[in-house]
Amino acid sequence: MSYAIHRRNSESIALVALFAALLAVMGLIPKIDLPLGVPITLQTLGVMLAGCLLGPWRGLQAMLLFMVAVAVGLPLLSGGRGGLGAFFAPTSGYLIGWTAAALVTGWIMAALPKSTPLRAAGSAFVASAVGGILVLHAFGIAGLVWIAKLPLEQAFWGDLVFVPGDLIKCGLTALVVHSIARALPDWRMGGVAR
Repeated sequence: MSYAIHRRNSESIALVALFAALLAVMGLIPKIDLPLGVPITLQTLGVMLAGCLLGPWRGLQAMLLFMVAVAVGLPLLSGGRGGLGAFFAPTSGYLIGWTAAALVTGWIMAALPKSTPLRAAGSAFVASAVGGILVLHAFGIAGLVWIAKLPLEQAFWGDLVFVPGDLIKCGLTALVVHSIARALPDWRMGGVAR
């Protein structure tokens, strides 16, 4: 019994660290700078994948581990940024929102059907659209209003430029989930047994 619990805890720690590292690797992909002061990066794809594949709590833990690494100064954000200053930049709302986005994406993924690879993929698209777009963008807009001092309407309209790319990331998340569901049918999508 204790061996099984120890093994499960070891697997959880490894997956959390793996997804934090995946987010860091995605930060190596060059960003696309926009006049709003918030770049387009691939790292939000990692947030969506963490929620869908790890579930709410491990996805949240992966994001928190990544945030701690950034806060201590590791240049893990796209463009080689890191340090406490990243949490006080116009992008800070999006950065902080990664934690909530992974959590909500995981909750929704856990609640939706995953009995077949196709259903798992559809659930992943919905979960990542709600968590990775609606929740994340709400945090991002709040950050633009609070830190960048943009009027709410300007922040909202400026944020819309990210939606088409994020919908593509939702599609990519669904494809990855579909592939994993086919290759590893025992994978606990959303952190729960299928």
